Order: sequence, then structure tokens, then C-alpha cells
Amino acid sequence: MTELAPTVVTYPDGALTGSSTVTHVTVLGDGRTGVVLETTPFHPVDTAWPDQPADTGLLRTPDGDVRVATVVTGGVHEGDLVVGHDLPVRMGTEGWTFVVVHVLDGAGPKVGTAVDAHVDGRLRAALSAGHTACHLASLALDAALSDAWKKDVPTDAAGHPAFDMLAIQTSRITEYGSTDVYRIGKSLRRKGFDPAALDDLRAVEERANAVLAGWAGSPGAIGIHREDHTLAGRRTWRCELPEGTVELPCGGTHLTSLAEIEAITVAVEAVEVPGGVELTMTTGIRLAP
Repeated sequence: MTELAPTVVTYPDGALTGSSTVTHVTVLGDGRTGVVLETTPFHPVDTAWPDQPADTGLLRTPDGDVRVATVVTGGVHEGDLVVGHDLPVRMGTEGWTFVVVHVLDGAGPKVGTAVDAHVDGRLRAALSAGHTACHLASLALDAALSDAWKKDVPTDAAGHPAFDMLAIQTSRITEYGSTDVYRIGKSLRRKGFDPAALDDLRAVEERANAVLAGWAGSPGAIGIHREDHTLAGRRTWRCELPEGTVELPCGGTHLTSLAEIEAITVAVEAVEVPGGVELTMTTGIRLAP
């Protein structure tokens, strides 16, 4: 296989379209084709932490439009391209080149073809809102549980004990929302978390939602900041909250201002599982008209 360069990605800047050239085509099975472009506005699902679903859309070619069914992360090592769930390493691993693979149902354009990439803007907007809501909800939950700790633990970007970071099991971004699952077991209790803080879940919700109500509609800017424009480059989500600016590592897409938000609300539920408790937070966001 011809050596591939890392894919340059423009979705962190909010791009929905772009012109590029096909650099590699691979057969994926089940009649699908994987297409790599030099530059792309398409956001791929991350194999290691698949929180935000992939963009969908179209590649417009000289022979007509082809649908992009999904977009995944690929890695090239010693001349071999490994795609999606088969990728055995995390993004940024030394010795690997990381690319965006556009998955097509059927044949794709040939190497060297000039294409115009068009992302589904409706889906992107819904997922961007959901991802922003997810970050804000996690910070609000940390604040709501800040008195539940008996020991000093790492803090989040806002300075509260980092419950989200320490307890998170899975996070899934949905259209205009998210679902986050946390585990409260022996490990978290040893770190100093008091499970009794979850005895009154409605009170936890009220505290978190009060924090979120104070942020929604405020004028703070939201953006992704980066110096490296390739897929594996480090990216930081930055949000100007009324209390001060917070920053989190993030590879997804987002809103551009808190002023776009009319309301964010969370609901939390807990169930007993072997060895502890599983807490689920469901977040919803409503945008300003």
C-alpha cells in the first residue's frame, strides 16, 4: 500500500463541506468500501472512546453522488491499514498514522479522484448540541456531588471533585442529549466517595439542574482549540462559563456559544449491581429559538 499521510480534519472548526482528493480505497466486506481523503469535514466515531456517533452525508464525484453511511477511524502501521473496531491501538500511538475512513455502501471513487464532501448538517447540529450538553452536565454533576467526598481527589476543570472522571463507565452522545453511566463500587469508596450522597437522587438532580440553569443562555463562547490539524492532533474543548473558563480534552463537535442554549436538564437514576451501584444520567438540551 502507498504510504498515507495523516488525514487533515476540518470538523473541529465547524466545517460541513470541503473539497479533497481520494488517497486510498479499501474493500471492507459486505459490499462496503472505505475511502480515505487528504482532508475531510466528516467526524469519525472514535474506536477507543465511541461517545459521539459518526457524521453521515455525501461524497460528490465526477460520476455522481455516493452516500457516506458512516465514518470510522483507521490506523496505518508498517504499510497495513486497520479500520474501526479492528484497530488495536489508541489514537496518537507512536509508529501509527491515523486516517479518517469514509464507509460507503457499494463501490467508491478511485484513488486520485477529486471529490466534494458534504456532511448532513441536521445530524451534525443535533450531535454537537448533545456533546456540549454532555460536557456541561458532567461539570454540573460534579458540582452537585462536591460534598460527597471524605478525601481529597483530583478536581475537574471547574475545580470540583471529579466524580465524572473517576466513576464514568460509558458516555453516549445522542441527538440533543447524552446518556452517561457511572459505577460506584469499592474503588470509588476507597477514594473517599460516600454512596449516601445518592440516597436522595431528586436532590442531586435539583442541584445539578440549578447549576445548568445558571449557564444556559449566558454569553460565554464555546470552541475547540488545536495546533495540530491532523486527526490524531490534541484538541481542547473550551467554554467560558460565568464562573470562569473551563477546558477539557475532546475530539468531538460542539455549539459555539452558551447563548444558543435555552435549557439543559438532567435526570439521574440508580440501580444496585454486584459490588456497588450503577448511576445513569440522562441529559437533554433545548436550543434557543
